[in-house]
Amino acid sequence: MGAFEELTWRGLVQQTTAENMGEVLATPLTMYVGCDPSAPSLHAGNLVPLMLMTHLRRAGHQVIALVGGATGMIGDPSGKSSERKLLANDEVAANTHKLRAQIEGFFANDDGPPAKMVNNLEWLGSLSLLDFLRDVGKHFAVNQMIQRDSVKSRFESREEGISYTEFSYMLLQAYDFLELHRRYGCRLQSGASDQWGNIVSGVDLVRRLEGKTVYGLTTPLLTDASGKKYGKSEKGAVYLDPTLTSPYAFYQFWLNTEDASVGRFLRWLTVRPREEIDALAASPGAERHGQRALAQDLTRRVHGEAELARVLRATEALFGGGDLRGLGGDLLLEALAAAPSVTVARDRFAGDGALVVDLLAEVGACPSKSDARRQLGAGGIAVNGVALGTSSADVKVTAADLIDGRLVVLRRGKRNNYVVRVAES
Repeated sequence: MGAFEELTWRGLVQQTTAENMGEVLATPLTMYVGCDPSAPSLHAGNLVPLMLMTHLRRAGHQVIALVGGATGMIGDPSGKSSERKLLANDEVAANTHKLRAQIEGFFANDDGPPAKMVNNLEWLGSLSLLDFLRDVGKHFAVNQMIQRDSVKSRFESREEGISYTEFSYMLLQAYDFLELHRRYGCRLQSGASDQWGNIVSGVDLVRRLEGKTVYGLTTPLLTDASGKKYGKSEKGAVYLDPTLTSPYAFYQFWLNTEDASVGRFLRWLTVRPREEIDALAASPGAERHGQRALAQDLTRRVHGEAELARVLRATEALFGGGDLRGLGGDLLLEALAAAPSVTVARDRFAGDGALVVDLLAEVGACPSKSDARRQLGAGGIAVNGVALGTSSADVKVTAADLIDGRLVVLRRGKRNNYVVRVAES
Protein backbone atom coordinates (compact mmCIF):
# COMPACT_ATOMS: atom_id res chain seq x y z
CA MET A 1 0.00 0.00 0.00
CA GLY A 2 0.99 3.60 -0.56
CA ALA A 3 1.15 6.06 2.34
CA PHE A 4 -2.35 7.42 1.81
CA GLU A 5 -3.83 3.96 1.42
CA GLU A 6 -2.11 2.95 4.66
CA LEU A 7 -3.56 5.94 6.50
CA THR A 8 -7.00 5.34 5.01
CA TRP A 9 -7.40 1.69 6.02
CA ARG A 10 -6.19 2.59 9.49
CA GLY A 11 -8.98 5.16 9.68
CA LEU A 12 -6.59 8.07 10.26
CA VAL A 13 -8.02 10.27 7.49
CA GLN A 14 -11.01 12.43 8.41
CA GLN A 15 -10.86 15.26 5.84
CA THR A 16 -8.54 16.31 3.03
CA THR A 17 -8.29 19.42 0.88
CA ALA A 18 -7.56 17.41 -2.29
CA GLU A 19 -9.16 14.42 -3.96
CA ASN A 20 -5.80 13.21 -5.27
CA MET A 21 -4.13 12.88 -1.86
CA GLY A 22 -2.94 9.41 -2.82
CA GLU A 23 -0.87 10.95 -5.63
CA VAL A 24 0.34 13.77 -3.37
CA LEU A 25 1.70 11.30 -0.82
CA ALA A 26 3.12 8.91 -3.42
CA THR A 27 6.45 10.76 -3.29
CA PRO A 28 8.21 12.11 -0.18
CA LEU A 29 7.16 15.58 0.97
CA THR A 30 7.52 17.72 4.08
CA MET A 31 4.53 17.98 6.42
CA TYR A 32 3.83 19.36 9.87
CA VAL A 33 1.60 19.01 12.88
CA GLY A 34 1.40 21.67 15.55
CA CYS A 35 0.46 21.63 19.22
CA ASP A 36 0.23 24.45 21.72
CA PRO A 37 1.80 24.30 25.20
CA SER A 38 -1.43 25.11 27.04
CA ALA A 39 -0.60 22.30 29.50
CA PRO A 40 2.70 20.80 30.73
CA SER A 41 2.06 17.54 28.89
CA LEU A 42 0.60 16.01 25.78
CA HIS A 43 -2.47 13.85 26.35
CA ALA A 44 -4.12 10.78 24.86
CA GLY A 45 -5.86 12.82 22.16
CA ASN A 46 -2.48 13.97 20.78
CA LEU A 47 -1.51 10.38 20.02
CA VAL A 48 -3.63 10.21 16.85
CA PRO A 49 -1.85 12.98 14.85
CA LEU A 50 1.48 11.81 16.28
CA MET A 51 0.84 8.33 14.92
CA LEU A 52 -0.13 9.77 11.54
CA MET A 53 3.28 11.45 11.49
CA THR A 54 4.87 8.13 12.48
CA HIS A 55 3.32 6.33 9.51
CA LEU A 56 4.34 9.11 7.12
CA ARG A 57 7.92 8.97 8.45
CA ARG A 58 7.98 5.23 7.87
CA ALA A 59 6.93 5.93 4.27
CA GLY A 60 9.88 8.32 3.82
CA HIS A 61 8.20 11.69 4.38
CA GLN A 62 9.84 14.48 6.36
CA VAL A 63 7.79 15.46 9.40
CA ILE A 64 7.98 18.69 11.38
CA ALA A 65 6.60 18.92 14.90
CA LEU A 66 5.73 22.51 15.80
CA VAL A 67 5.32 23.48 19.43
CA GLY A 68 3.53 26.81 19.58
CA GLY A 69 5.55 28.89 21.98
CA ALA A 70 3.87 31.97 20.46
CA THR A 71 0.36 30.71 19.74
CA GLY A 72 0.32 29.13 23.18
CA MET A 73 0.24 32.66 24.56
CA ILE A 74 -2.96 33.36 22.62
CA GLY A 75 -5.12 30.24 22.95
CA ASP A 76 -6.84 28.24 20.25
CA PRO A 77 -10.66 28.61 20.41
CA SER A 78 -11.17 25.32 18.52
CA GLY A 79 -13.53 23.05 20.42
CA LYS A 80 -13.80 25.46 23.36
CA SER A 81 -17.05 26.95 24.60
CA SER A 82 -15.36 29.70 26.61
CA GLU A 83 -12.24 31.85 26.59
CA ARG A 84 -9.01 30.16 27.60
CA LYS A 85 -7.09 31.42 30.59
CA LEU A 86 -3.95 33.13 29.35
CA LEU A 87 -0.74 31.61 30.71
CA ALA A 88 2.26 33.58 31.90
CA ASN A 89 5.17 33.72 29.47
CA ASP A 90 7.46 31.66 31.70
CA GLU A 91 4.77 28.97 32.08
CA VAL A 92 4.36 28.76 28.31
CA ALA A 93 8.14 28.47 27.92
CA ALA A 94 8.34 25.69 30.52
CA ASN A 95 5.47 23.79 28.89
CA THR A 96 7.10 24.21 25.47
CA HIS A 97 10.29 22.60 26.74
CA LYS A 98 8.38 19.66 28.22
CA LEU A 99 6.28 19.02 25.12
CA ARG A 100 9.31 19.13 22.87
CA ALA A 101 11.05 16.47 24.98
CA GLN A 102 7.94 14.27 24.89
CA ILE A 103 7.65 14.48 21.11
CA GLU A 104 11.34 13.74 20.61
CA GLY A 105 11.00 10.68 22.83
CA PHE A 106 7.89 9.56 20.97
CA PHE A 107 9.73 9.51 17.65
CA ALA A 108 13.05 8.22 19.02
CA ASN A 109 12.89 4.63 17.76
CA ASP A 110 11.02 4.92 14.46
CA ASP A 111 12.40 4.46 10.97
CA GLY A 112 12.42 7.36 8.54
CA PRO A 113 13.94 10.84 8.23
CA PRO A 114 14.65 12.42 11.63
CA ALA A 115 11.76 14.58 12.78
CA LYS A 116 12.38 18.34 12.85
CA MET A 117 11.33 20.32 15.92
CA VAL A 118 10.34 23.98 15.59
CA ASN A 119 8.87 26.69 17.81
CA ASN A 120 6.73 29.37 16.16
CA LEU A 121 7.95 31.93 18.70
CA GLU A 122 11.01 32.08 16.44
CA TRP A 123 9.08 33.97 13.75
CA LEU A 124 5.91 35.20 15.43
CA GLY A 125 7.75 36.65 18.42
CA SER A 126 9.41 39.37 16.35
CA LEU A 127 6.60 39.97 13.87
CA SER A 128 5.40 43.57 13.57
CA LEU A 129 1.69 44.02 14.20
CA LEU A 130 1.37 46.57 11.38
CA ASP A 131 3.20 44.33 8.92
CA PHE A 132 1.09 41.35 9.95
CA LEU A 133 -2.20 43.20 9.54
CA ARG A 134 -1.14 44.64 6.19
CA ASP A 135 0.52 41.58 4.67
CA VAL A 136 -1.53 38.77 6.18
CA GLY A 137 -4.74 40.13 7.69
CA LYS A 138 -5.95 41.66 4.43
CA HIS A 139 -6.22 38.18 2.91
CA PHE A 140 -8.86 37.05 5.44
CA ALA A 141 -12.51 37.98 5.11
CA VAL A 142 -14.20 38.26 8.48
CA ASN A 143 -17.52 36.98 7.11
CA GLN A 144 -15.73 33.77 6.11
CA MET A 145 -13.79 33.48 9.37
CA ILE A 146 -16.94 33.56 11.48
CA GLN A 147 -18.28 30.57 9.56
CA ARG A 148 -15.40 28.37 10.66
CA ASP A 149 -16.48 25.79 13.23
CA SER A 150 -13.65 26.87 15.54
CA VAL A 151 -15.31 30.25 16.15
CA LYS A 152 -18.89 29.98 14.88
CA SER A 153 -20.35 28.55 18.07
CA ARG A 154 -18.66 31.24 20.13
CA PHE A 155 -20.11 33.99 17.93
CA GLU A 156 -23.55 32.53 18.45
CA SER A 157 -23.15 32.38 22.24
CA ARG A 158 -24.40 35.53 23.92
CA GLU A 159 -22.95 34.46 27.27
CA GLU A 160 -19.37 33.78 26.19
CA GLY A 161 -18.61 35.31 22.82
CA ILE A 162 -15.01 35.42 21.61
CA SER A 163 -12.24 37.94 22.16
CA TYR A 164 -10.27 39.51 19.33
CA THR A 165 -7.24 37.69 20.76
CA GLU A 166 -8.68 34.22 20.16
CA PHE A 167 -10.40 35.31 16.96
CA SER A 168 -6.95 36.14 15.55
CA TYR A 169 -5.61 32.65 16.31
CA MET A 170 -6.65 31.37 12.90
CA LEU A 171 -4.44 33.96 11.18
CA LEU A 172 -1.44 33.03 13.29
CA GLN A 173 -1.76 29.31 12.53
CA ALA A 174 -2.17 30.10 8.84
CA TYR A 175 1.01 32.16 9.01
CA ASP A 176 2.83 29.20 10.55
CA PHE A 177 2.04 27.13 7.45
CA LEU A 178 3.26 29.96 5.22
CA GLU A 179 6.51 30.30 7.18
CA LEU A 180 7.18 26.54 7.19
CA HIS A 181 6.49 26.43 3.46
CA ARG A 182 9.01 29.20 2.88
CA ARG A 183 11.65 27.75 5.20
CA TYR A 184 11.35 24.02 4.57
CA GLY A 185 9.14 23.60 1.52
CA CYS A 186 6.36 22.24 3.74
CA ARG A 187 3.40 21.17 1.61
CA LEU A 188 1.04 19.44 4.04
CA GLN A 189 -0.44 20.41 7.38
CA SER A 190 -2.26 17.87 9.52
CA GLY A 191 -4.07 17.91 12.83
CA ALA A 192 -7.20 16.70 14.57
CA SER A 193 -10.52 17.32 12.85
CA ASP A 194 -11.33 20.29 15.08
CA GLN A 195 -8.39 22.06 13.38
CA TRP A 196 -9.99 21.90 9.92
CA GLY A 197 -10.85 25.61 9.71
CA ASN A 198 -7.37 26.68 10.79
CA ILE A 199 -5.72 24.27 8.36
CA VAL A 200 -7.84 25.38 5.40
CA SER A 201 -6.98 29.00 6.19
CA GLY A 202 -3.28 28.15 5.99
CA VAL A 203 -3.72 26.34 2.68
CA ASP A 204 -5.48 29.40 1.30
CA LEU A 205 -2.86 31.86 2.61
CA VAL A 206 0.02 29.95 0.99
CA ARG A 207 -1.89 29.90 -2.31
CA ARG A 208 -2.55 33.64 -2.15
CA LEU A 209 0.96 34.78 -1.18
CA GLU A 210 3.16 32.12 -2.80
CA GLY A 211 0.97 30.96 -5.68
CA LYS A 212 1.61 27.35 -4.61
CA THR A 213 -0.76 24.46 -3.95
CA VAL A 214 -0.37 22.98 -0.50
CA TYR A 215 -2.61 20.53 1.32
CA GLY A 216 -4.46 19.81 4.52
CA LEU A 217 -5.42 16.51 6.12
CA THR A 218 -7.17 15.94 9.43
CA THR A 219 -7.36 12.92 11.69
CA PRO A 220 -10.41 11.87 13.72
CA LEU A 221 -10.72 12.87 17.34
CA LEU A 222 -9.89 10.16 19.85
CA THR A 223 -13.16 9.05 21.42
CA ASP A 224 -14.45 6.05 23.30
CA ALA A 225 -17.14 3.74 21.92
CA SER A 226 -19.88 6.17 23.00
CA GLY A 227 -18.25 9.09 21.20
CA LYS A 228 -16.86 10.83 24.29
CA LYS A 229 -13.67 12.75 23.51
CA TYR A 230 -10.37 12.05 25.23
CA GLY A 231 -8.53 15.30 25.90
CA LYS A 232 -6.64 17.28 28.52
CA SER A 233 -9.73 19.21 29.55
CA GLU A 234 -11.75 16.07 30.19
CA LYS A 235 -12.13 14.64 33.68
CA GLY A 236 -9.64 11.85 34.19
CA ALA A 237 -7.46 12.97 31.28
CA VAL A 238 -4.62 10.61 30.39
CA TYR A 239 -1.29 12.44 30.06
CA LEU A 240 2.03 11.32 28.61
CA ASP A 241 3.96 12.91 31.49
CA PRO A 242 4.59 10.16 34.09
CA THR A 243 4.20 12.63 36.94
CA LEU A 244 0.63 13.40 35.82
CA THR A 245 -0.39 9.90 34.72
CA SER A 246 1.86 7.15 36.04
CA PRO A 247 3.12 4.52 33.58
CA TYR A 248 1.08 1.92 35.44
CA ALA A 249 -2.11 4.00 35.19
CA PHE A 250 -1.31 4.71 31.53
CA TYR A 251 -0.96 0.98 30.82
CA GLN A 252 -4.13 0.13 32.71
CA PHE A 253 -6.10 2.80 30.84
CA TRP A 254 -5.41 1.15 27.49
CA LEU A 255 -5.74 -2.35 28.95
CA ASN A 256 -9.30 -1.43 29.94
CA THR A 257 -10.30 -0.39 26.41
CA GLU A 258 -13.77 -1.64 25.48
CA ASP A 259 -13.92 -4.52 23.01
CA ALA A 260 -15.88 -2.24 20.66
CA SER A 261 -12.92 0.18 20.42
CA VAL A 262 -9.86 -2.05 20.55
CA GLY A 263 -9.67 -2.74 16.80
CA ARG A 264 -9.97 0.96 16.02
CA PHE A 265 -7.31 1.90 18.57
CA LEU A 266 -4.93 -0.78 17.30
CA ARG A 267 -5.24 0.67 13.79
CA TRP A 268 -4.88 4.25 14.94
CA LEU A 269 -2.28 3.99 17.67
CA THR A 270 0.10 1.17 16.71
CA VAL A 271 2.26 0.23 13.74
CA ARG A 272 1.18 -3.41 13.81
CA PRO A 273 0.35 -4.81 10.35
CA ARG A 274 -3.19 -5.30 9.12
CA GLU A 275 -3.27 -9.10 9.42
CA GLU A 276 -2.12 -8.98 13.03
CA ILE A 277 -4.60 -6.26 13.98
CA ASP A 278 -7.47 -8.10 12.31
CA ALA A 279 -6.59 -11.27 14.24
CA LEU A 280 -6.35 -9.41 17.57
CA ALA A 281 -9.61 -7.54 17.01
CA ALA A 282 -11.40 -10.76 16.08
CA SER A 283 -10.54 -12.47 19.36
CA PRO A 284 -12.15 -10.44 22.19
CA GLY A 285 -12.76 -12.13 25.49
CA ALA A 286 -11.33 -12.73 28.91
CA GLU A 287 -7.73 -12.95 27.66
CA ARG A 288 -7.95 -9.41 26.16
CA HIS A 289 -5.17 -10.05 23.67
CA GLY A 290 -5.96 -6.91 21.69
CA GLN A 291 -6.02 -4.72 24.76
CA ARG A 292 -2.73 -6.16 26.00
CA ALA A 293 -1.06 -5.53 22.64
CA LEU A 294 -2.40 -1.96 22.58
CA ALA A 295 -1.36 -1.19 26.15
CA GLN A 296 2.10 -2.67 25.69
CA ASP A 297 2.78 -0.88 22.40
CA LEU A 298 1.73 2.52 23.71
CA THR A 299 3.46 2.19 27.08
CA ARG A 300 6.67 1.10 25.35
CA ARG A 301 6.49 4.01 22.91
CA VAL A 302 5.65 6.69 25.48
CA HIS A 303 7.55 5.49 28.57
CA GLY A 304 10.20 3.11 27.22
CA GLU A 305 11.00 -0.58 27.44
CA ALA A 306 12.27 -0.46 31.03
CA GLU A 307 9.08 1.17 32.35
CA LEU A 308 6.94 -1.30 30.41
CA ALA A 309 8.83 -4.20 31.97
CA ARG A 310 8.33 -2.65 35.42
CA VAL A 311 4.60 -2.21 34.82
CA LEU A 312 4.20 -5.77 33.53
CA ARG A 313 6.09 -7.10 36.53
CA ALA A 314 3.76 -5.23 38.87
CA THR A 315 0.67 -6.38 36.99
CA GLU A 316 1.75 -10.00 37.07
CA ALA A 317 2.72 -9.87 40.72
CA LEU A 318 -0.49 -8.19 41.80
CA PHE A 319 -2.91 -10.25 39.79
CA GLY A 320 -0.98 -13.36 38.85
CA GLY A 321 0.81 -14.00 42.12
CA GLY A 322 4.38 -13.27 43.13
CA ASP A 323 6.58 -11.50 45.65
CA LEU A 324 5.87 -7.76 45.65
CA ARG A 325 8.82 -6.71 47.75
CA GLY A 326 11.12 -6.08 44.79
CA LEU A 327 8.72 -3.67 43.08
CA GLY A 328 9.13 -0.72 45.43
CA GLY A 329 6.60 1.33 47.33
CA ASP A 330 6.05 4.02 44.70
CA LEU A 331 4.98 1.59 41.98
CA LEU A 332 2.78 -0.38 44.34
CA LEU A 333 1.01 2.75 45.56
CA GLU A 334 0.43 3.77 41.94
CA ALA A 335 -0.90 0.34 41.06
CA LEU A 336 -3.07 0.07 44.15
CA ALA A 337 -4.33 3.65 44.26
CA ALA A 338 -7.94 2.45 44.08
CA ALA A 339 -7.50 -0.46 46.50
CA PRO A 340 -8.98 -0.27 50.02
CA SER A 341 -6.39 0.99 52.48
CA VAL A 342 -5.87 1.87 56.10
CA THR A 343 -3.15 3.85 57.87
CA VAL A 344 -1.74 2.53 61.15
CA ALA A 345 0.90 3.70 63.58
CA ARG A 346 4.49 2.61 62.99
CA ASP A 347 4.88 1.25 66.50
CA ARG A 348 2.31 -1.46 65.65
CA PHE A 349 5.08 -3.26 63.76
CA ALA A 350 7.77 -2.92 66.39
CA GLY A 351 8.94 -5.95 68.34
CA ASP A 352 6.88 -9.03 67.51
CA GLY A 353 4.75 -7.02 65.05
CA ALA A 354 1.03 -6.69 64.28
CA LEU A 355 -1.32 -9.66 63.97
CA VAL A 356 -2.37 -10.31 60.37
CA VAL A 357 -5.83 -11.12 61.71
CA ASP A 358 -6.14 -7.61 63.13
CA LEU A 359 -4.88 -5.95 59.95
CA LEU A 360 -7.25 -7.95 57.73
CA ALA A 361 -10.21 -6.78 59.76
CA GLU A 362 -9.02 -3.16 59.98
CA VAL A 363 -8.43 -2.78 56.23
CA GLY A 364 -11.75 -4.40 55.38
CA ALA A 365 -10.36 -7.54 53.77
CA CYS A 366 -12.43 -9.60 56.21
CA PRO A 367 -15.62 -8.51 57.96
CA SER A 368 -14.39 -9.78 61.33
CA LYS A 369 -11.38 -11.27 63.06
CA SER A 370 -13.11 -14.64 63.19
CA ASP A 371 -13.53 -14.57 59.41
CA ALA A 372 -9.88 -13.55 59.08
CA ARG A 373 -8.89 -16.60 61.12
CA ARG A 374 -10.96 -18.83 58.84
CA GLN A 375 -9.32 -17.31 55.74
CA LEU A 376 -5.87 -17.87 57.22
CA GLY A 377 -6.73 -21.46 58.06
CA ALA A 378 -7.96 -22.06 54.52
CA GLY A 379 -4.73 -20.66 52.98
CA GLY A 380 -6.49 -17.74 51.29
CA ILE A 381 -4.27 -14.91 52.55
CA ALA A 382 -1.00 -13.53 51.14
CA VAL A 383 1.32 -10.88 52.57
CA ASN A 384 3.25 -8.84 50.00
CA GLY A 385 2.29 -11.41 47.37
CA VAL A 386 3.60 -14.39 49.31
CA ALA A 387 0.90 -16.87 50.31
CA LEU A 388 0.85 -17.69 54.01
CA GLY A 389 -0.47 -21.19 53.47
CA THR A 390 -2.61 -22.63 56.24
CA SER A 391 -1.05 -20.40 58.88
CA SER A 392 -2.16 -20.16 62.44
CA ALA A 393 -4.09 -17.14 63.60
CA ASP A 394 -1.12 -15.67 65.47
CA VAL A 395 1.01 -14.93 62.36
CA LYS A 396 2.32 -11.36 62.43
CA VAL A 397 3.72 -8.60 60.20
CA THR A 398 6.90 -7.01 61.52
CA ALA A 399 8.90 -3.94 60.57
CA ALA A 400 11.07 -6.17 58.38
CA ASP A 401 8.02 -7.02 56.25
CA LEU A 402 7.24 -3.40 55.37
CA ILE A 403 7.96 -2.49 51.74
CA ASP A 404 10.23 0.57 51.72
CA GLY A 405 9.43 0.81 55.41
CA ARG A 406 6.00 2.29 54.69
CA LEU A 407 3.43 -0.25 53.54
CA VAL A 408 2.36 -3.86 53.42
CA VAL A 409 0.00 -5.42 50.86
CA LEU A 410 -2.53 -8.02 52.00
CA ARG A 411 -4.35 -10.17 49.48
CA ARG A 412 -7.48 -12.20 50.06
CA GLY A 413 -8.10 -14.79 47.38
CA LYS A 414 -6.50 -14.33 43.96
CA ARG A 415 -7.23 -10.71 43.07
CA ASN A 416 -8.41 -8.74 46.12
CA ASN A 417 -5.57 -6.52 47.30
CA TYR A 418 -5.54 -4.25 50.35
CA VAL A 419 -2.93 -1.72 51.44
CA VAL A 420 -1.82 -1.09 54.99
CA ARG A 421 0.09 2.19 55.12
CA VAL A 422 2.39 3.22 57.93
CA ALA A 423 1.84 6.66 59.43
CA GLU A 424 4.78 9.03 58.91
CA SER A 425 5.08 9.69 62.63
